[in-house]
Amino acid sequence: MLAATPFADPWRFQANIEVYLLVGFLIGAYTYMVRVIGPKAVAPGEEIVTRRQLRCFIGSMVMLFAASTWPIHQIGEDYLYSVHMLQHMMLTYFLPPLVLLATPEWLLRVLVGDGLTYRVVRFFAKPVVAAVLFNGMVMITHIPGVVNGTTVNGPLHFALHLLVVLAAVLAWMPVVGPLPELQMKPGGKMIYLFLFGVIPTVPAGWLAMAERPVYSHYGDQPVRVWNIDAIDDQQVAGLFMKVGGGVFLWTVVIYMFFKRFGRDEPQDSYRRAPELTDEPLTYDVVASAFDASKAPADAEPR
Repeated sequence: MLAATPFADPWRFQANIEVYLLVGFLIGAYTYMVRVIGPKAVAPGEEIVTRRQLRCFIGSMVMLFAASTWPIHQIGEDYLYSVHMLQHMMLTYFLPPLVLLATPEWLLRVLVGDGLTYRVVRFFAKPVVAAVLFNGMVMITHIPGVVNGTTVNGPLHFALHLLVVLAAVLAWMPVVGPLPELQMKPGGKMIYLFLFGVIPTVPAGWLAMAERPVYSHYGDQPVRVWNIDAIDDQQVAGLFMKVGGGVFLWTVVIYMFFKRFGRDEPQDSYRRAPELTDEPLTYDVVASAFDASKAPADAEPR
């Protein structure tokens, strides 16, 4: 009977204790670092954390909680691949920049130090390495055997999510990371983000054009949420990945472009030098300037 299947009630509330503990731990750790370690890590009078960083941290915790708990998590894992795709986009496109923007420079330097950990982060945060790593993870997470396996294997599911999020954080490090030496120049950031969204269009197009269910876990279900069949579901997933990801990245690129090139130049930069405008240039002024100048000592008379 359908009532006996685990898919019979898609809207039944399910608690995710591990997510509650994780979010609580992150909030406690961030508070401890800001209140206890921060005053010792910054110079006297220097701001420990800005309001913008606090807002980004709150936003990142809300994003992590929403993407990893009911109903997005349960429906995405058990019913609709389109919601699963939305969950992954929240964790890899929206969450990582918020986390990095919420992290003060001193905090990350305290965490990574200046030894082996710093060198590892520096290597994997290089634009080429980070982009290859992230896009490789994107391709792996769309392999049918991997997707079907993560839906029935809890540890595999957790490990894959963790690796994808870490790869996404490293991929965003050259753009909005708190360490200045790891960031690219504005023009490079825009090119990087443009290329950042190229590889994901491959699985997105594959999902959108497939004529049969790609993932058996989402195709062989006794209950269809909102009466969406498997083909429409994966086409919506491809649309989320291609259009949603592209719109987000292009929005960031356009914002960076206008921030870099759209700033008004100060009016003083268009004014002529004061010495040329204090008084009119006359013959007497020019003659006195020549009289005050001396000929070079080694000049020979003609």
